[in-house]
Amino acid sequence: MAWCVVRSFNAPATGAGILRNRPHFPVGVRAVSVASSIFRRSSSSNRSLSFSCKAASADSRLKEAVQTEKAPAALGPYSQAIKANNLLFVSGVLGLVPETGKFISDNVEDQTEQLLKNMGEILKAGGASYSSVVKTTIMLADLNDFKKVNEIYGKYFSSPAPARSTYQVAALPLGAKIEIECIAAL
Repeated sequence: MAWCVVRSFNAPATGAGILRNRPHFPVGVRAVSVASSIFRRSSSSNRSLSFSCKAASADSRLKEAVQTEKAPAALGPYSQAIKANNLLFVSGVLGLVPETGKFISDNVEDQTEQLLKNMGEILKAGGASYSSVVKTTIMLADLNDFKKVNEIYGKYFSSPAPARSTYQVAALPLGAKIEIECIAAL
């Protein structure tokens, strides 16, 4: 639903506030989004006009799931990645071997290397690459592993490196040492 309103200040109250209805146009991703703009200008007669347009959409065609068998399947009711509005949102990835669903090993270096390979496959399936990643979030079981992870991470992301946040968390799925999620531009 979309609608536009023009309000004239200092004008007689004639009820001429609504300019016209506009047709529906999508502005959101599945859930309802609202866009709003307000412009004001003054005319030579000291009348001020306010123009406002609002639109809402629940168009699910703007959201597409990405799935590849070259990376571990999601462990719950979520997608490996979602494409929306020229962005690819990759869910948290673990260092699991896709064929077995088991960790490559118990050490953080091997898990980091494997999860970045898995992430690369998901990015590729979504039409992106490491170079198109704009933001990553790293979750570590132990922040003391930060330096080790950084060395491996640096091999995958070139300059300019994506924006990044790193956190130590209380626990990760399946007892993982590390999990990384990212957002890529398409």
